[in-house]
Amino acid sequence: MPKQPAFPSMTQAMKKKRTRREQFLTEMDAVVPWRRLLALIEPHYPKARPKGGRPPMPLETMLRVYFLQQWYALSDPRDLFLSAICIAAIVILWLPK
Repeated sequence: MPKQPAFPSMTQAMKKKRTRREQFLTEMDAVVPWRRLLALIEPHYPKARPKGGRPPMPLETMLRVYFLQQWYALSDPRDLFLSAICIAAIVILWLPK
């Protein structure tokens, strides 16, 4: 009677191959000191006003989008989302969980 596969080998078999994009983002998370940068910028970042109006985007999201702009040489913030769907997918993958 053949042996039933153990859970670790099943997990390994079901695991998808890691993409270059995921590898790049993991490396950037390890290299960039996000917490220190956020702490440095946060006192100067606009806050939501009590009178209403449009609330600002979350600081961490904006900082990550800015870094993506620099890494991919995108001059206009709109280029980030207009240039390719894959860049938008990067932002979605990379947003804080």
